[in-house]
Amino acid sequence: MSENSRTYPDPGASAAEQPLSVYEMIREDIITGQLEPNARLKIADLAAMYRTSTNPVREALQQLRGEDFVVMEANRGARVRPIDENFVRDIIEIAALVEAALTKWFVSIATDPDIVELEAVQAEIEALNFTDPKRHGQLDTRFHQIIYDRHYNRHAADLWWKHREILRAISLRYPIALTRRVSVLREHRELIDAIRAQDPERAAAVITAHVEGSGRHIIEQMGASRRNAPRKPPG
Repeated sequence: MSENSRTYPDPGASAAEQPLSVYEMIREDIITGQLEPNARLKIADLAAMYRTSTNPVREALQQLRGEDFVVMEANRGARVRPIDENFVRDIIEIAALVEAALTKWFVSIATDPDIVELEAVQAEIEALNFTDPKRHGQLDTRFHQIIYDRHYNRHAADLWWKHREILRAISLRYPIALTRRVSVLREHRELIDAIRAQDPERAAAVITAHVEGSGRHIIEQMGASRRNAPRKPPG
């Protein structure tokens, strides 16, 4: 990547290699279900759980409230917002718009070395063929970073990263269907072809379909998991 590329955390790094903030730890636990939907979030309990003081917890909850992970209720405090299909749908709709804009701009600046780098990463993805989910996630992130990292609008690029991390954490709970695997590989190739052809409209259309396809897959998996979950006996 270029020297001006932005560096994001490595999604495959261990906690020791990549320490998380209190905000990130609470967000991750909400997304993965460690903190259950609608669970009360008491500041003192969270401070003890994450081995910190109460101020970082308060700040984290306010940030998570702004991102709609936490609901604040008068006289009742904070609770976990359920991470459901509607939540994913809303993220996907925004992500599709952001990534299409970032991709169109990249087409205008893409160089031959950029194409070579995209081809090389895609070759690794295809050779791996989804056999190692952790490594696949690292390679897939790198593929998209080549396209988004140099964009002048840091807020847009950082919004892409935030949404990617949320969807990554959610998708770890579900297997990638074979049909979606085929689509991912095909869409990456179509995207490279559109960039090589200097066709921003086609590139934007491909990435939009790519994002929407990933979103549909996650939503379908969430629905199937909910339908197949054992019913809890009446309390």
